Amino acid sequence: MTEAEKIVWEIVRNRRLDGKKFLRQHKIIYENSFDSFQFFVVDFYCAEEKLILEIDGPIHESQKEYDLWRTSVLNELGLRVMRIQNEETCFKNFVIEKIRKMLLKTHPPAPSLHEERG
Repeated sequence: MTEAEKIVWEIVRNRRLDGKKFLRQHKIIYENSFDSFQFFVVDFYCAEEKLILEIDGPIHESQKEYDLWRTSVLNELGLRVMRIQNEETCFKNFVIEKIRKMLLKTHPPAPSLHEERG
């Protein structure tokens, strides 16, 4: 693992982030034909949320088209991809909040009992 991946793994491992289970270096199969299959290995994956976390280092500057295609394929499978830049991992609380915001997109907070209903 890269240093940035280690930082994110420390944030999400063992259900540390809001009780969500993340797997590291997980295979996602995107094509299966004639007794063979094609897959991507994603940095981190939460099946419950259908959320992939990709940690992007300098190599991703030269493969932007590939990353766009890969994200498109994963989105077609019903998965969401969140990219975290290596530099962002220097700010652990920022990364935590960024992931939490993505989690809230599928599970908005329940309305408060004290809110007026209209």
